[in-house]
Amino acid sequence: MHNCRQLALLSAAFAALAVLAAPVTPVRAADGVTRGGATFEGPSTRYLLGGDWLFRLDREDVGVAQNFQYQVATDGWKATTIPNAWNAGDDSPESMIGTVGWYRKDFRLPDSRSKMDWIVRFESVNYRAKIWLNGKPVGRHTGAFLPFELRLTDRALKRNGVNRLVVRVDNRRGPGDFPPSGFSSAGDPTGGWWNYGGLLREVYLRRVDKLDIANVLVRPRLRCAKCTASVLARVTVRSFAPRKTRVSVSGNFGNRRLRFRTKTVGGGRSAVFEARVKLRRPRLWSPDQPRLYRARFTVRAGGRKLQGYKLRTGVRSLKITDGRLRLNGRLVHLRGAGLHEDDKQVGFALDNGRRWALIAQAKELGATVIRAHYPLHSRIHELADSRGLLVWSEVPVYNFKTSELRRSVVRRLAVRQVEENIITNRNHPSILVWSFGNELASRPGSTPHSYFRRAAKKAKRLDPGRPVGLAINGYPAAGCRRQYGPLDVIGVNNYFGWYLGPGGQLIDRNGLGPYLDQVRRCYPRKAIIVSEFGAEANRPGPVTEKGTFEFQQDFVRFHLAVYASKPWLSGALYWALREFRVRPGWAGGNPLPSPPFHKKGLLDFDGAKKPAWFDAQANFKATNQLGR
Repeated sequence: MHNCRQLALLSAAFAALAVLAAPVTPVRAADGVTRGGATFEGPSTRYLLGGDWLFRLDREDVGVAQNFQYQVATDGWKATTIPNAWNAGDDSPESMIGTVGWYRKDFRLPDSRSKMDWIVRFESVNYRAKIWLNGKPVGRHTGAFLPFELRLTDRALKRNGVNRLVVRVDNRRGPGDFPPSGFSSAGDPTGGWWNYGGLLREVYLRRVDKLDIANVLVRPRLRCAKCTASVLARVTVRSFAPRKTRVSVSGNFGNRRLRFRTKTVGGGRSAVFEARVKLRRPRLWSPDQPRLYRARFTVRAGGRKLQGYKLRTGVRSLKITDGRLRLNGRLVHLRGAGLHEDDKQVGFALDNGRRWALIAQAKELGATVIRAHYPLHSRIHELADSRGLLVWSEVPVYNFKTSELRRSVVRRLAVRQVEENIITNRNHPSILVWSFGNELASRPGSTPHSYFRRAAKKAKRLDPGRPVGLAINGYPAAGCRRQYGPLDVIGVNNYFGWYLGPGGQLIDRNGLGPYLDQVRRCYPRKAIIVSEFGAEANRPGPVTEKGTFEFQQDFVRFHLAVYASKPWLSGALYWALREFRVRPGWAGGNPLPSPPFHKKGLLDFDGAKKPAWFDAQANFKATNQLGR
């Protein structure tokens, strides 16, 4: 056994050496390095690292030194594009468990001047990544759904000629990862949703000429719907220069000029520039009128423009009074749906056309809010901003066992996920709530409470005007839990009449109304939103038979009628908008399931509408979701 393990490690090392040492092939004139990106928001000096990439699965069975160059140079490499999910369409248990894949990209710098520094940015890699440039290690990262950046040093970079970027991706996850992975009692791999491996979102190069805009915050504050708005603009500038630099920042919010003080920034250091402006009659953002302001920023040194940054945001207020959520002073009764960035052909590797389709489908349904179990792509947030959809923004602290949360490193990383999500997405007016996770212990003790406290403290410091929340299992036996004290919003995942629940407490759907009243009594000062409800449907049949379209229709009608009878309820989201892959062996409560597909969607995986779609759509459009 010991020798086998050594051989496996040696084989993996040979594979790594082979990828890094393989001859650099000539690059075509158009190697896919193009100015701009997939989103509106961002710095002026970014380049999409598109075009042709190469991919291959790891060959841990190589193991023969004299063969490794041949194997990597000529065998198993396939041309691909980024984003890419290497196991899209592979529904096997092995695909869900995960493996190791390699990506290669040969490119020339779009600007070869020696004074320029370069950063590579990955929007999402699942799950563990190691990165090399021209055979030299650049860095590593763990986690998916959020971006990370690495500086490309002079030691590794070729300013003239062809550079080779190599990324090793390992999508095998364990019980302490986000989301956690393991095996069911039947031996099927678990993990929350399908474990797509790869570079799931775009990759960028960023050019830095002495100064880099490392972060931008634009925070409008509004006390009341007719009040004057105050806008804080905060620009963090990082110096790549070896010595002190006199730095000026200019900007505007809409047609108003932002005035920043000039500062001296030390070599290799950062400085924060702040400006404020007041808007006497702000154009407010809401789902029915998603009005946006453009903000632009420019960084200069010695009178020379070195970098710019642009974004769009909106002015609106979110408050909770007497356990009711108010948007711009209006009591809301939101309706919406959960979703996954999953496509039948490409998995999680969506392009902007597919992202647009998801938002268009939510709007057609009549939704005013969407939710996912992880931070959505920045372009989806931009579309939600411009089309008028609120976003329940959640980190993938999904169905975690308390035994894992007891590990301090896991709690620390979970809070770090919350922090990174807020820093990445806080400029979007569409963000409704920062959610700390989904379906943790239904009777949380001191360990989850510690996580909630730390996450809430971090969130309130980074974004004090936004509510924080959690999606919980809707079990009546859970009772009132003081551990939810740090939360502003309680999301209830409610499956009365579908799942049995512990001890059969969810069998009778007539228990739904009394249960919701119990939640209201438990948390009278918190906003209550039904964060999930749904029923599988993959065939026609009797209304009394689970899994039929007719049962799903009746389920949707019943639940929405109960929600309408609770005027204090701030919203309800159907789970889910469209079908997606879950895991091998998935049944979802359906006596005749279609694993690995989640069949609760109002749309099937091809986008066809099930009968319940029309029931939900009619109800959503008839509901006064935004109050008065």
